[in-house]
Amino acid sequence: MTTRKALIVGSTGLIGGYCLQNLLHDPAYSEVTALVRKTILTTHRKLKTVITNFSNLENDLSKIQADDVYCCLGTTIKNAGSQEAFKQVDYSLVVTVAEILRKQGAEQFLVISSMGSDKNSKVFYNRVKGEMEQALQKLKYPCLRIIRPSLLLGERKEFRLGERIGVLLSPVLKPLMMGSLRKYRPVQAESVARFMTKVAYEEPIAGVHVYESDKIG
Repeated sequence: MTTRKALIVGSTGLIGGYCLQNLLHDPAYSEVTALVRKTILTTHRKLKTVITNFSNLENDLSKIQADDVYCCLGTTIKNAGSQEAFKQVDYSLVVTVAEILRKQGAEQFLVISSMGSDKNSKVFYNRVKGEMEQALQKLKYPCLRIIRPSLLLGERKEFRLGERIGVLLSPVLKPLMMGSLRKYRPVQAESVARFMTKVAYEEPIAGVHVYESDKIG
């Protein structure tokens, strides 16, 4: 009988919603905790929810025990309102959750980053993602898995012009993106979530592993 426990952060997002469903139906987990800002409609015998405003995570996460942490947090500068607010979500909250859960015994951290992430990038978005990845590596998780999807396809609640254009052009451009260009292909959010939960069992289980978008499918 399995006793593994998972924590998912960002379960109301595009990738996170699919990821949560995958975890709930995964026999490897006896308990799945979702850290959320408000009550969610999903119900399941394995699901526990912890409501937080993310201002006092030390307290909100203090009683959570998880073997594997799935982090699907992410926003845009437009939605966040400023570069500072964006970094608060995509860097600070991600790293804070990881740090707290590592102290509480979590063994594996899986995080959605982005294609092109680079701490030395001149592009703010890519630089923040790269800095986040570097900070996570310093926490010395036994296993850290970083997933870098390209442009995401899927039904979002909010309109994103870049992704809408990607949807329209994908049927035309995808067949042309072969070889070294393959990693630039738009990818379905559902595929990313499925890959994220699948890769948790891949060997080796120790170390830092980075998965570019062409590995997702």
